[in-house]
Amino acid sequence: MSDATKGWALSGGVGGAAALEPLLREVLAALAEGARRRGGPLPARTPQELAAEVARVFAPEGERLGALTELLAYGSADPADPFCAAHLHCPPLAVAVAADLAVSALNPSLDSWDQAPAATALETALLAELARMVGFGAAAAGVLTLGGTESNLMGLMLARDLAVGRSAGVRAELSGLPGGGPRLRIFASEAAHFSTRRAAALLGLGEDAVVAVPVDRELRMEAGALAGALRASAGRGELPVAVVATAGTTDTGAIDPLRACASLAAEHGAWLHVDAAYGGGALLSDRLAPLLDGLALADSVSLDWHKLGWQPAAAGVFLVRRAETYASLARRAVYLNPADDEEAGYPSLLGLSLRTTRRADAFKILVTLRTLGRSGLGRLVDACHDLARYGAAAVRAHRRLELHADPVLTAFLFRYVPADPARSDEVNAGLRRRLLREGRAVVGRTELPGTGPGRVRLKLTLLNPHARPGDLDRLLAVVAAAGQAEESGL
Repeated sequence: MSDATKGWALSGGVGGAAALEPLLREVLAALAEGARRRGGPLPARTPQELAAEVARVFAPEGERLGALTELLAYGSADPADPFCAAHLHCPPLAVAVAADLAVSALNPSLDSWDQAPAATALETALLAELARMVGFGAAAAGVLTLGGTESNLMGLMLARDLAVGRSAGVRAELSGLPGGGPRLRIFASEAAHFSTRRAAALLGLGEDAVVAVPVDRELRMEAGALAGALRASAGRGELPVAVVATAGTTDTGAIDPLRACASLAAEHGAWLHVDAAYGGGALLSDRLAPLLDGLALADSVSLDWHKLGWQPAAAGVFLVRRAETYASLARRAVYLNPADDEEAGYPSLLGLSLRTTRRADAFKILVTLRTLGRSGLGRLVDACHDLARYGAAAVRAHRRLELHADPVLTAFLFRYVPADPARSDEVNAGLRRRLLREGRAVVGRTELPGTGPGRVRLKLTLLNPHARPGDLDRLLAVVAAAGQAEESGL
């Protein structure tokens, strides 16, 4: 095989390793060179400047693996850099990346057993283990997903389908028949993930079917407000399809009162879905796991191991407490899961997912759990939690920074305080863009609930267990200096 065609060899078959090895060396060298050129958490470029550089490298044809990989590395926000701390965007563990490479090379697809014999069994075993970690029993079921958005959609879809199965009036309402049944409602906090409203729209309920329940200062759903909203809805003749509780909001890591949410959902005959995409990582930590008391009472749960699990995306998990509630998703495709194959002992995961072709994302999670164990991953969670607590204390002690609330998990909100309070939103939004433009730091930005000025906050989401308190001190100093420059108009 010539040098020009070696990269076209099939990676998983005979000679696959020989074809991959030189390409991997090229990729690793390009990754290192791209990171060296970047020299920080992200490139010091405006979006327009970076797009122009992409266009220059993208244009020529030919073997471009090294050049394009170097460009990708140079133009990436590096979650392994301590100054990259804006989002739930983790630096993946090397062992997980290596396991993911094996999956990419073999390319199993989990829509039928004959495409993924071992991967089918591995995913089934992993999901049983994760269900036990959540507190579900042997009747649980689940699937690997692309993340919280897909998992939340699945939870609300099953809740809707259960309501439809119980009531002809609900079927009439969804069909738009004149004089149809009761208006369907989903109850979620004001701080719930936006995917809850998106799911309601996709399911034909409309975004306005989601009732926003007030939150407290730490952005936790108020149980009393949820009780009041459910009573008021019932008084209007509406049907509560689901309560969505959040275990780890994206801004503060707030955890809703799970036991109270479960009790109220049961009282009103509603499905309880817990979005634990972020906070589910607390299950790995002996210290933080008690924060999720009540999680086992949920009807369905979202987890994301590409957040506090240090996996390459995607590594989402969807679990239901009772496998029979999955019934509306069951599908038979004769070319994938014929009944006689299943009767002969060939299992199918097709009816557990919204997708057909699906890669073996369970493998990297399972390899990581077997390599580090829950205790090893728990130490990483605790390290990030310790760093967040240190950072919050450092902000509180800083004369120009103001902390919003102590961290629950590994994130906290704060702001730079300018001399003129009326300029707070402008200065904080501007200093963040200044840091991006200069390639110095990736800091998050959000807004507190409510109306009027003074709502913009900066956010640090700390998912790098190898970052140190000194890194955080330097990052906060950079933020404060950018705030002073922005305030003075320099």
